[in-house]
Amino acid sequence: MPLYEHVYLARQDLSAQQVEELTAQLTAIIEQMGGKIAKNEYWGVKSLTYRIRKNRKAHMTLFNLDAPPAAINEIERQERLNEDVLRYLTVRVEAHEEGPSAMLRKSDRDRDERGERGGGGRFRDRAEGGDDAIAAAVEE
Repeated sequence: MPLYEHVYLARQDLSAQQVEELTAQLTAIIEQMGGKIAKNEYWGVKSLTYRIRKNRKAHMTLFNLDAPPAAINEIERQERLNEDVLRYLTVRVEAHEEGPSAMLRKSDRDRDERGERGGGGRFRDRAEGGDDAIAAAVEE
């Protein structure tokens, strides 16, 4: 069977439980039609670059699918009918990515960078005499 990556965006005003229920419905459709889900990742509520149907944020979920094309057509049809789904995208891939997706790796990396910095970041310069350097540059 062909391999796919499928991402859908759900409205921001849904609860996490409602998004899980929607994911469970889509999973059931895929399994009924002879497919299987290799990976399911919930990316959380993310800001959108532009408004989609008056929403500035959306719940994002990724599926790695091993399913027949008929199953993909059916879940896309269900998502078109569902008012809670803002957008979806399905891409056929040669092989599924091992480990966490790029979105989850990015959030882990951001969390690590914040932890190493130890807080303060740009304010550390002021404590080390940054104001004097700025004042000297202004006087010149």
